[in-house]
Amino acid sequence: MEYNKFIDHTLLKPDATIEGITQLCQEARQYDFMSVCVNPFFVPVAKKLLAGSTVKVCTVIGFPLGANTPAVKVFEAKKAVEDGAEEVDMVQNISMAKEHDYDFIRNEVAQVKKAVGDGIVLKVILETCLLSDDEITACSKACLDAGANFVKTSTGFSKAGATVHAVQLMRAAVGDRCGVKASGGIHTKAEMLALIAAGANRIGASAGVAIMNEK
Repeated sequence: MEYNKFIDHTLLKPDATIEGITQLCQEARQYDFMSVCVNPFFVPVAKKLLAGSTVKVCTVIGFPLGANTPAVKVFEAKKAVEDGAEEVDMVQNISMAKEHDYDFIRNEVAQVKKAVGDGIVLKVILETCLLSDDEITACSKACLDAGANFVKTSTGFSKAGATVHAVQLMRAAVGDRCGVKASGGIHTKAEMLALIAAGANRIGASAGVAIMNEK
């Protein structure tokens, strides 16, 4: 089985350069990854570099803390789509998740989904390393109810990344009605395959090329 279309080839470092984004897009073309995932500033650059390919442009919203107001996330997501983003990975309000205000989570996600429209894939980053099992389950269900296309484990910028356990919880919560993206700390094919087996159908990784080239 080919796993290239599971992978969002990712460069979200704060010191990313045009040269780095160019290399990312060239690699994504070469390996025909599902998307490149870049910060919003680089969306127009990636869109131009990937013209004529099947690789999508994905970006992040409210990243990496999720602490922006819903109105700011809506504005940021709309602008990203105008600039050429086809997929949007927003960070949920983690503080409200810890407060168990799942109506807030649901409403925030619904506002962003409405702003980007049905043609744009919306993934919601839960930051599972900061949540209890019950919170992961409840947030996953709230995001599903709000129209998210995927729930996603991690930003890669908190204290831990994707785990098999978190992916299993998320998949159990959403069933087959929503995708599950595992991201953060995925460096080997064995790690990727374990997460896919647990229920992930998208993988966010900066190590996509290394994973594809593993024997």
